[in-house]
Amino acid sequence: MPAVWLADARGACTQRRERRLRPTVGPCLCPRARPALVPGGAAGDTTCTMMEPRIFVLEDDPQMRSLLVRGLREEGYEVQGYATGSELLRKIAETVPELFVIDIGLPDTDGRDVCQAIRARGITAPVLFLTARDTLSDRLSGFNVGGDDYLSKPFAFAELLARLEALIRRSGVERSVEAAGLVLDAAKHAVTCGGRTVPLTPTEFRLLAKLASSPGEAIRRKTLIETGWSHGAIVYDNSLDAYIARLRRKVCSLPGAPQIVTVRGVGYSLR
Repeated sequence: MPAVWLADARGACTQRRERRLRPTVGPCLCPRARPALVPGGAAGDTTCTMMEPRIFVLEDDPQMRSLLVRGLREEGYEVQGYATGSELLRKIAETVPELFVIDIGLPDTDGRDVCQAIRARGITAPVLFLTARDTLSDRLSGFNVGGDDYLSKPFAFAELLARLEALIRRSGVERSVEAAGLVLDAAKHAVTCGGRTVPLTPTEFRLLAKLASSPGEAIRRKTLIETGWSHGAIVYDNSLDAYIARLRRKVCSLPGAPQIVTVRGVGYSLR
């Protein structure tokens, strides 16, 4: 893959991440995951289970693959990267993702052949192709083997995200759940209660989802920090408190919503 593609894609990723690393409160913070939530537990149980949309990235260039995996993880997806088609096909015998991102030019096969093999196994998860081949015949051949979208290199990372979101919406992946009396919408990063909806930042959403997953229980500060921020992110002592304070104000504005209370010496609880 020519270096210009990598430089363009890496530049887009770098600029996006630098914007996200300017915190509204406290230190340099980097959001980790955007959870999609599904009901969990027995009938009548108000808990919820965290389940992030999973994406398999098939890209032979190690730098490009690393950037895509890292960037998508920062946007909240559970991502695994693979260098060869055979490696990915072995993996899907064990685990099937919600979406595939596949480079057409691979060292061991053509990405379109990989897509055809995926479809032959009865897997219907959307496939987005990445490639430099932008002729009409190339695009049609990708669609003919079961591909769902096509993105030509070089591309803006923001466009990749928009296309992935559109594929997820069309595929019907569940992105909201009711828990602890709150309706959490992971696609919109919003919470609804009593007929009123308020928007949340990705970090606020993750923190609230974690609290709502165990209503009435005290969630330790360490657990909340691990949920809200990526591994290795610099999180100051008061960062969690600042985010919780802002989240508490938003939740309190919802009619009939449970309250976020401080459990001294432990962390926080939704009650």
